Amino acid sequence: MYRRFLNDNDYLGVITVDALAQMTRGNSDRFAQAEESAEMSIIENLSENYEIEKELSKGKYIAEHDRRITFPVGAFIYLEGRIYEVIRSISGYKVPSTLMYWEEYVSLNPEEKPITQYSQFGTYYEGDIAMYNDVAYICKADNGYKFGDIRIPMVVAWMEKETAEWLPIEYNLWEVVSFNGAFYTLTTLDEFDNNINPFDSPCWGAIADYDPAYNNYELESHEYVVYGDKVFYPGMDVNADVPIVGHNIALNDPRNYNLKKHMVRLAIYELTKLIAPNNVSTVRLKDHEESMKWLNDASKLRLNPQIPRKLAEDNKPVTDWQLSTFQTDYDPYKNPWLT
Repeated sequence: MYRRFLNDNDYLGVITVDALAQMTRGNSDRFAQAEESAEMSIIENLSENYEIEKELSKGKYIAEHDRRITFPVGAFIYLEGRIYEVIRSISGYKVPSTLMYWEEYVSLNPEEKPITQYSQFGTYYEGDIAMYNDVAYICKADNGYKFGDIRIPMVVAWMEKETAEWLPIEYNLWEVVSFNGAFYTLTTLDEFDNNINPFDSPCWGAIADYDPAYNNYELESHEYVVYGDKVFYPGMDVNADVPIVGHNIALNDPRNYNLKKHMVRLAIYELTKLIAPNNVSTVRLKDHEESMKWLNDASKLRLNPQIPRKLAEDNKPVTDWQLSTFQTDYDPYKNPWLT
């Protein structure tokens, strides 16, 4: 699947919303088709001398904000259609666990299984090996982004609470019991009667199921939830951080301005061709010609596109050597520099 470098808002500096809607006609696949063609033109011209693939990756791997994901400082996210830089780490919510999803991996044969770098956007199956914080872990149960069940290796946020079947005996405050398939905790000792079952007694409170949409769990040893027929309480902050401009995010676009500008022009030209290839406006033709000239000049090092140069083995920019000669006759015997 093609990952886009541009987003829909990038086009609005060149074309109106209505005109863009007429071009795509509600078919969002046309954006990817046009941008892929534009990207091919850019790579063909700039890949020899510039780190163009790395520059394109800066836009292709900006993720939508997701409450499940923990974003580190320096990451970039889409939020309500705009690009923000994470200036303070944004934690995702943590789900209780009834399984051991990861286990530290030690092997006498390092080539036995391929090891990949762990990513919260990855999907892992039993037996997969991933590196996290320079430690290798083996997956013991399927998890990951596609499963909607992200499990960071060795991150245990919820602690399991011991429970027992209710009996008509004395209990301490916040003890947990099960009764008729539900879990209850003793919330008050006032007028407590141990002969009244938890369902009928006002001293007992029913424990609710864990809800990932709820974001106000308190870091208390009696903040109980039910998950997978077991009772848990937070051992650390389990809520997702809310993105706040100026607090943990700031408006910032890491994409190269020149690349964005010319890719938009080229993509609009491609979109126009998809609709009416024989009726492309002079404005689109002119923009396309100017962008292709810019690419050609950049490829021949006639201008600086503000893209890092590729480095040779000596860590110096790759140089494209050319020879210019001035002669009035192609007869080698009349050119003294050949002798």
